[in-house]
Amino acid sequence: MSKTVHDDVLDAALNYVKSNATRICVCSAQPTTYNEAITTYKLAIKTIASTDFTGPADGDTSGRKLTVNQEATITVDAPGTALFIALCDSVNSKLLYVTTCTSQAILAGDIITIPLWKMEIADPT
Repeated sequence: MSKTVHDDVLDAALNYVKSNATRICVCSAQPTTYNEAITTYKLAIKTIASTDFTGPADGDTSGRKLTVNQEATITVDAPGTALFIALCDSVNSKLLYVTTCTSQAILAGDIITIPLWKMEIADPT
Protein backbone atom coordinates (compact mmCIF):
# COMPACT_ATOMS: atom_id res chain seq x y z
CA MET A 1 0.00 0.00 0.00
CA SER A 2 1.43 3.38 -0.97
CA LYS A 3 1.68 6.45 1.25
CA THR A 4 -0.14 9.66 0.45
CA VAL A 5 -0.53 13.13 1.89
CA HIS A 6 -2.97 15.80 0.85
CA ASP A 7 -1.48 19.01 -0.58
CA ASP A 8 -3.25 20.97 2.20
CA VAL A 9 -1.07 19.23 4.82
CA LEU A 10 2.18 20.20 3.09
CA ASP A 11 0.83 23.67 2.28
CA ALA A 12 0.09 24.24 5.98
CA ALA A 13 3.78 23.87 6.82
CA LEU A 14 4.88 26.09 3.95
CA ASN A 15 2.21 28.69 4.68
CA TYR A 16 3.39 28.82 8.30
CA VAL A 17 6.81 29.94 7.08
CA LYS A 18 5.27 32.34 4.56
CA SER A 19 2.95 33.90 7.16
CA ASN A 20 5.47 34.16 10.01
CA ALA A 21 8.89 34.88 8.47
CA THR A 22 9.71 38.53 9.12
CA ARG A 23 13.51 38.52 8.69
CA ILE A 24 15.91 36.94 6.23
CA CYS A 25 19.47 36.66 7.57
CA VAL A 26 22.76 35.94 5.84
CA CYS A 27 24.90 33.98 8.30
CA SER A 28 28.55 32.97 8.60
CA ALA A 29 27.75 29.66 10.32
CA GLN A 30 24.67 27.49 10.69
CA PRO A 31 22.39 29.04 13.30
CA THR A 32 20.48 26.66 15.55
CA THR A 33 18.59 29.35 17.47
CA TYR A 34 16.87 32.62 16.68
CA ASN A 35 19.53 34.62 18.57
CA GLU A 36 22.36 32.98 16.63
CA ALA A 37 20.66 33.91 13.34
CA ILE A 38 20.05 37.56 14.21
CA THR A 39 23.20 38.27 16.24
CA THR A 40 25.96 35.66 16.64
CA TYR A 41 26.34 34.59 12.99
CA LYS A 42 24.51 37.46 11.25
CA LEU A 43 26.36 39.18 8.44
CA ALA A 44 23.28 40.88 6.94
CA ILE A 45 19.58 41.03 7.69
CA LYS A 46 16.46 42.30 5.91
CA THR A 47 12.83 42.65 6.93
CA ILE A 48 10.50 40.54 4.79
CA ALA A 49 6.77 39.82 4.53
CA SER A 50 4.48 37.19 3.06
CA THR A 51 4.62 39.09 -0.25
CA ASP A 52 8.29 38.06 -0.52
CA PHE A 53 7.18 34.47 -1.17
CA THR A 54 5.42 32.74 -4.07
CA GLY A 55 3.32 29.65 -3.50
CA PRO A 56 2.81 27.09 -2.19
CA ALA A 57 2.65 25.34 -5.52
CA ASP A 58 3.40 21.92 -6.99
CA GLY A 59 6.97 20.89 -6.20
CA ASP A 60 9.61 20.61 -8.92
CA THR A 61 10.07 16.91 -8.15
CA SER A 62 7.06 15.99 -6.03
CA GLY A 63 5.07 17.36 -3.13
CA ARG A 64 4.84 21.11 -2.67
CA LYS A 65 7.22 24.06 -2.78
CA LEU A 66 7.44 27.62 -1.53
CA THR A 67 9.60 30.05 -3.48
CA VAL A 68 11.49 32.75 -1.61
CA ASN A 69 11.69 35.66 -4.02
CA GLN A 70 14.96 37.48 -4.73
CA GLU A 71 15.92 39.96 -2.03
CA ALA A 72 18.06 42.80 -3.36
CA THR A 73 19.84 45.79 -1.83
CA ILE A 74 20.71 44.21 1.51
CA THR A 75 23.44 46.12 3.33
CA VAL A 76 26.10 43.93 4.96
CA ASP A 77 26.55 44.72 8.67
CA ALA A 78 29.62 42.59 9.41
CA PRO A 79 32.42 41.14 7.28
CA GLY A 80 32.68 37.38 6.84
CA THR A 81 31.88 34.47 4.58
CA ALA A 82 28.20 33.96 3.79
CA LEU A 83 27.38 30.26 4.18
CA PHE A 84 23.75 30.07 5.33
CA ILE A 85 20.42 31.85 4.88
CA ALA A 86 17.95 31.85 7.76
CA LEU A 87 14.29 32.80 7.86
CA CYS A 88 13.22 34.11 11.26
CA ASP A 89 10.00 35.10 13.04
CA SER A 90 10.92 38.23 14.99
CA VAL A 91 7.48 38.47 16.64
CA ASN A 92 7.88 35.10 18.39
CA SER A 93 11.71 34.92 18.37
CA LYS A 94 11.76 31.71 16.30
CA LEU A 95 14.26 30.35 13.82
CA LEU A 96 11.94 28.97 11.13
CA TYR A 97 14.17 27.67 8.33
CA VAL A 98 17.87 27.47 7.51
CA THR A 99 19.50 26.57 4.21
CA THR A 100 22.94 26.76 2.70
CA CYS A 101 24.03 29.33 0.14
CA THR A 102 26.94 29.74 -2.20
CA SER A 103 29.99 30.56 -0.10
CA GLN A 104 30.94 34.19 -0.63
CA ALA A 105 33.23 36.58 1.23
CA ILE A 106 31.45 39.88 1.95
CA LEU A 107 32.54 43.12 3.58
CA ALA A 108 30.69 45.48 5.90
CA GLY A 109 28.93 48.10 3.80
CA ASP A 110 28.64 45.86 0.74
CA ILE A 111 25.23 45.70 -0.91
CA ILE A 112 24.24 42.10 -1.65
CA THR A 113 21.39 40.22 -3.30
CA ILE A 114 19.97 36.89 -2.18
CA PRO A 115 18.75 35.15 -5.35
CA LEU A 116 15.40 33.41 -5.63
CA TRP A 117 15.40 29.98 -3.95
CA LYS A 118 12.89 27.26 -3.11
CA MET A 119 11.99 25.10 -0.16
CA GLU A 120 10.30 21.85 -1.13
CA ILE A 121 8.50 19.18 0.89
CA ALA A 122 8.45 15.91 -1.05
CA ASP A 123 5.53 13.51 -1.18
CA PRO A 124 6.01 10.50 1.10
CA THR A 125 7.47 7.36 -0.44
